[in-house]
Amino acid sequence: MSIRQDVHSSGIPVLCQSCEARHRGVCGALDADQLVGLAKTSSKHQVEAGVELVGDAETVGSYSNVLSGVVKLTKSLSDGRQQVVGLQFAPDFLGRPFKAESEINAEAATPVALCSFPKTVIERMMKESPGLEHRLLKQALNELDEARDWIVMLGRKSASEKVASFLVLIARNIDPAANASAPSASFDLPLTRSDIGDFLGLTTETVSRQLTRLRAERVIRIENNRHVIVDDMKRLEQRCGD
Repeated sequence: MSIRQDVHSSGIPVLCQSCEARHRGVCGALDADQLVGLAKTSSKHQVEAGVELVGDAETVGSYSNVLSGVVKLTKSLSDGRQQVVGLQFAPDFLGRPFKAESEINAEAATPVALCSFPKTVIERMMKESPGLEHRLLKQALNELDEARDWIVMLGRKSASEKVASFLVLIARNIDPAANASAPSASFDLPLTRSDIGDFLGLTTETVSRQLTRLRAERVIRIENNRHVIVDDMKRLEQRCGD
């Protein structure tokens, strides 16, 4: 893949200039020369919803930055049952460094854009760049904190609080305008009612009832069964039980 250089003195590849992973993700720890080296081995690609990105017990040969869309992380049991254990959004890093085999399934929950690069390249760069290693460690610790919060949610929150918490999670990560202080949000649900139930430890029917309740109480609006509009994020956050 040929790399065109920026006309400015920064030397940052055009491939990377507008990438959210460079600004907010792990690549933000790399200097221009390192970005050029990584870009020479990387590729951007689009993946349709439902496509498996990483299989359980699959040999890991590459990592990716999520550029857009939502990735669903799942664990499968021996009898075929599946548990949704996490979601990833832009600009999350998809992959587990220093693991020979994956221990989860990663699937595109929505159409997803990825920037992928060889495992050997990123692990070599981690040794050369303490900043990159620090960013990856920070993401891992953030995911650990989120997992602990989710354990509390699963064990202690009511069904209505779980669904409200899920909607806030999606709003803050999907809608670019819905930052921590944004008063409203608008987004498509990235999961089916069944997958939302798996993620929250609820039945599909309970998820549907709670969404209907929030809509009836005008906390949210739902269009075409998937598009959610939150006119007042504070009202929704108040339903989370935090």
